[in-house]
Amino acid sequence: MTIKRSADSPLLAAVHETARDLHRLGFIDKRKMLRYDALCLDPVPAYTSEQIRAMRTKLRLSQSVLAAVLNTSVSTVRKWEQGDKQPSGPSLKLLNLLDRKGLEAVL
Repeated sequence: MTIKRSADSPLLAAVHETARDLHRLGFIDKRKMLRYDALCLDPVPAYTSEQIRAMRTKLRLSQSVLAAVLNTSVSTVRKWEQGDKQPSGPSLKLLNLLDRKGLEAVL
């Protein structure tokens, strides 16, 4: 049911393994297990302006199309690529998904 995730610390790995076992035995419900899973997610890396521009170029997208895919404005994408702003929150997660899985994963 739950996805096996890697933990950075041995302690966190042990806690997650125990929670997984308790969930399997019915002592932890699905909602709590999802919280434990979220603790073991790798943090989303930051992207530099060059990386964002290179990703957009590799995917053959214009700034306006990338903005539409990420549900943000063209000026925001432009500021990311100029280094005036940094993506954060859902935009950062979508950029990471685009980088790892490609355009099809987001559409």
